[in-house]
Amino acid sequence: MIFDSDVRTNPKVQAALEGLVGFLRGRGARVKVAYLPDASDCSRQGVDDFLASGRELRDLKPFIQEGLREDLLPAGKLLSEVEPERVEWLWPRRIPRSKITVLDGDPDNGKSVLTTDLAARVTAGLDLPDGTPTETAGAVLVSAEDGASDTIRPRFDAAGGDPTRASLLGDEEPFAIPDDIPRLERAVRQVGAALVVIDPIMAFFSDDVNSNRDQDVRRTLTPLKQMAERTGAAVVLVRHLNKTPGGNPLYRGGGSIGIIGAARSGMVVGRHPDDDELRVLAGQKNNLSLPPESLAYRIETADNGAARIAYEGVSEATAGQLLRVPVDEEEKSALSEAKEFLLSELKGRPMSMKAVERNAREAGISPRTLKRAKQALGVKSVKESDGSWTWSLPGGKVEGGQISTVGILGTVGILAKDASPEPDDSAYLQEEGQGDHRQCCIHDYPGGVGCYLCDPQHPYRLKQGSTL
Repeated sequence: MIFDSDVRTNPKVQAALEGLVGFLRGRGARVKVAYLPDASDCSRQGVDDFLASGRELRDLKPFIQEGLREDLLPAGKLLSEVEPERVEWLWPRRIPRSKITVLDGDPDNGKSVLTTDLAARVTAGLDLPDGTPTETAGAVLVSAEDGASDTIRPRFDAAGGDPTRASLLGDEEPFAIPDDIPRLERAVRQVGAALVVIDPIMAFFSDDVNSNRDQDVRRTLTPLKQMAERTGAAVVLVRHLNKTPGGNPLYRGGGSIGIIGAARSGMVVGRHPDDDELRVLAGQKNNLSLPPESLAYRIETADNGAARIAYEGVSEATAGQLLRVPVDEEEKSALSEAKEFLLSELKGRPMSMKAVERNAREAGISPRTLKRAKQALGVKSVKESDGSWTWSLPGGKVEGGQISTVGILGTVGILAKDASPEPDDSAYLQEEGQGDHRQCCIHDYPGGVGCYLCDPQHPYRLKQGSTL
């Protein structure tokens, strides 16, 4: 194979050569490459120029070698080849163009009303809530929770939007990310959208995407990020908060930390800490700018009966203050979140303990809370032949995050909350690194043997089984 002499210095030509050599080798070919020198005047030359200069084919021999020259293979891009660009903003310090922004918040705080209001302002060329002027452009709304005719359109009208510049996806035809990103991009280009809102993002992940797994989330959002870069549209992903209160606001959004990690800007909405009638929009992640000022707003009823946002100016409340809860509620909420996480992870199949613990960390669940949730649900631990541990849900029916206490022995009186629903499904807690590695039931009986509640062969249970 003989390429022009600029194969030595041009990364694109190097990549093309590498791809062609790989293709031929993959089909059993033996490949040699001739690396031509530049012409005598230091200009690029091809094999035709080489021969036209009076040389012959045999003169190519010194330049031929087996396969590719490792020292010439591309290994990244020089920063000098990158053209510097300024960040462009749809809403300065809050929503950058060509990037992903995340908006987190609990229900009843107006996330959808707020994003609809923002889309209406963009389509009608109205000033943004802080007075920033905006150019008229299109908007695309991808919604799974609100009705198009009785909720989204009335709210959009109440905010003064131009419906001829807005496109709606997800209300009638199924929509999934990343599968339907080409359709989303067509909608963006058809209306010249400067803003895309996906509400809520969790509802639109493909079935094979585990929203608690960092790698899955980042791989799924990469095509969405690339679409934003191609079109210049700002993409806002709406999320509900998880049930783990307090702590860093960055970890409060549902799903993997990879979601906020993929975003360049993050905001959160919540009730004003001193006024239950007010909500606040606050910044929580700012990779591209200084933090924005928080803005207070009310949710009011418009003349057409739809909800509408009324901004009240700057607020001193921070994202951390919005999400702060009384200490006595934290432990209960964290345990509930961890139980829901385990039910989701282990649904229908056992799973490696290490994988569950890793995914729990990514979801912001502490090891202590995970262990408590495991015990509360009666999750089984089994040591495999290779020494690893596997977790699985017990065979009993799970009802409302609790194990059913009705099994083949009936309901076990006032101690039902501690009983295993089936004799073979005792909740084992002792694992690697504990004693002789024998499994114990939740009442610390090795193998459950001798435990009245967990051992189906316990003499008293055998004797009294008909009366339990």
